[in-house]
Amino acid sequence: MTTVSPSPHAPWSYVLHLPHDPRAPRVARMTLRATLAGHGMTDRLDTAELLTSELLTNAYRHSHGPAMLRLRRMDGGWLRISVWDTNPLIPPPFDRPPGALRAVPTHPPTDSTTGRGLLLVQHCADNWGGYPLADDVFGRGGKLLWCELAPPHDLIQAA
Repeated sequence: MTTVSPSPHAPWSYVLHLPHDPRAPRVARMTLRATLAGHGMTDRLDTAELLTSELLTNAYRHSHGPAMLRLRRMDGGWLRISVWDTNPLIPPPFDRPPGALRAVPTHPPTDSTTGRGLLLVQHCADNWGGYPLADDVFGRGGKLLWCELAPPHDLIQAA
């Protein structure tokens, strides 16, 4: 029997459903590490782990329901990290449509212990955005925040 392996450059997607639990970001980071290692994408692992942690920590802190993480390798080798949560409020600057003029990020006060997570996402991701979601059949609405990491320069040349 012949086994056919998928192309290492083929798009893929994984979804992880997470309860409203303070351990959810850690579980998501472990899943992300296993997924990217399994697909040979360790070149973006540290940045992807930071972005995933920030988006899921925000979901836990600012919503009262479950969250969902979606990891997706897109055409061209881009990695998209999406986080859904039940809070419909999209925080700035994610409230602007993709491609809109991005405002210069404002920094939180130096004595503040919060407010840096989405600033990190802005600085570390190659693209990012957010979408409000209407209630579905099961009464779940909320929002989807996403960010993307471009492939390393040498992979762009080879693809």
